[in-house]
Amino acid sequence: MIKNVVLAALLALPLMVHAAEEKKPRTAQQEKMAACNKQASEKNLKGDERKKFMSECLSAAKKTQQEKMAACNKQAGEKNLKGDERKKFMSECLRG
Repeated sequence: MIKNVVLAALLALPLMVHAAEEKKPRTAQQEKMAACNKQASEKNLKGDERKKFMSECLSAAKKTQQEKMAACNKQAGEKNLKGDERKKFMSECLRG
């Protein structure tokens, strides 16, 4: 009887570990990989083209928030955006 309980516990252990691993939040690198993969799929890239795109996408250095803010602010100024229009533009620009 005890052998059966121990055996059942040992058989269930890998399933419990696997379930626990699934609930971990994605790392920043995993999120970036998913985003790059989605973009490559949307562009229907295959073979060497896809490899090149993925390499460039994954190694691209992200701008800091301060750099993004400066670039978006400059673009908004060049477009002479004011009020709600500027807020909307800045929000979209900073997300990208």
